[in-house]
Amino acid sequence: MIGRGEENPGSPARRGRGWIWLSAVVVAVLLIAGGFAAIAQPWTPEFRHGGLTVAPPPNSAPPQAEITAARSDAPAPTVEGIGAALAPVIGNPDLGAFAGQVSDPSSGAVLWSQDPTKAMIPSSTAKIMLAAAALLTLPDDQRLTTRVVAGAPGELVLLAGGDPTLTTVETGGYYTDGARIADLAAQVRAAGTQVTAIVVDISGFTGPTMAAGWDPIDIPEGSIAPIEAIMLDGGRFDPSADYSPRSATPALDAGRALATALGVDPAAVRVGQAARTGAELAKVQSAPLRTRLHDMMIRSDNVLAEAVGRELALATGHEPSFAGAVAATTAALTAAGFDVTGLHLADNSGLSVDDRVPARLLDTIIATAAKPTGDAAVVPVGTQARPENDPRAAALAPLLDDLPVAGGTGTLAPRFVVQNRHGAGWVRAKTGTLSVASALVGYVLDRDGRVLTFALMSNDRLPEVSRPALDTVAGALRNCGCS
Repeated sequence: MIGRGEENPGSPARRGRGWIWLSAVVVAVLLIAGGFAAIAQPWTPEFRHGGLTVAPPPNSAPPQAEITAARSDAPAPTVEGIGAALAPVIGNPDLGAFAGQVSDPSSGAVLWSQDPTKAMIPSSTAKIMLAAAALLTLPDDQRLTTRVVAGAPGELVLLAGGDPTLTTVETGGYYTDGARIADLAAQVRAAGTQVTAIVVDISGFTGPTMAAGWDPIDIPEGSIAPIEAIMLDGGRFDPSADYSPRSATPALDAGRALATALGVDPAAVRVGQAARTGAELAKVQSAPLRTRLHDMMIRSDNVLAEAVGRELALATGHEPSFAGAVAATTAALTAAGFDVTGLHLADNSGLSVDDRVPARLLDTIIATAAKPTGDAAVVPVGTQARPENDPRAAALAPLLDDLPVAGGTGTLAPRFVVQNRHGAGWVRAKTGTLSVASALVGYVLDRDGRVLTFALMSNDRLPEVSRPALDTVAGALRNCGCS
């Protein structure tokens, strides 16, 4: 309360005297500082360095990046060595229900395992199986085609070709080298066709658009969109954000984007099945399969995984649905000689909590991809087999380059940065995260220069608890001189 005769501290008079007082103080400080500066001359090297003469910095040279192959003469790891390295970390209760396997791809030997055949929730490490199936089955340069054909008078038919990577942005887009709606529109305009309505035909995919074990809340939270045969940036509202909220009507959105680009009322767009026999007016193509697989793995993109699954299904005579896609993945792995005992998939992305995969299968896929060839190959003890004679190894080798780098790229970029830093740059692995499960599957170069592959799976723990524990196990493999 301000009594009679007292001034409000914020009144003009009070503020004016305050500024005068402050100005006087500033002037005094400046005078003192000026006098000190005249005596001490703080701008001189002698003042800054206590009278010492400081040599100029040496000429800097840009760092030279060097990538070398793993040593072919690295000491072979042993079961005992790996066991001793992992013993202090695998009993961590933060791992929850834990299963895993570690292998030496050079010899084909399994060096350590814990419940390797137990069916576990894989989360996004399920994408490893899809990527392997695609690499074993489909051409690396395969592309998806989105077409526009003439329909009824004044009507265009947008024929969805299974591509979720189209974009409306002028440059960039969420996915690498995604096709552009603007290119479709330009071709349609060049054809001179009058357009008043657009039908989006998504009959290329069948069955439900959401898998068993998916939560609809994951649409606005940015993990998934309903799986339809055409999408813009995987259904993202913001193509610059991994976890942008997604659209519940991605195919309709794509049609409306084309309408907008053509100056057609977006309200004149509908989703339906139309005749596919009209004259082709425009077409665009996706990036090659290899590019899309890399995006899928590095970014752990669920929509892209489900689209690739249907691409695989169509190529192998299965229905382009969730059921058909997982059947195609399972069949491709089985045909390649992988033991799929215990495998049950509701989707190909690993988003479903109904998925079950044994650690043995995941590690075996990575170990096969990592088999050395030529002079670097090691004859497994007690056999006449040569790893370089395994045709699967050459087909699957690109999978290794699709794995995120610890502390560097993709979903592993923020990990191995504060804790377990010794694994940064050395661990390459596919991550998997659900509210009930975490997993880490990949490979690492141990301290002796030997490649080790691993599948580490944790269930029944929150990811913020289990992920650091999994990273610690992978870090122990990096620190291992396990011969």
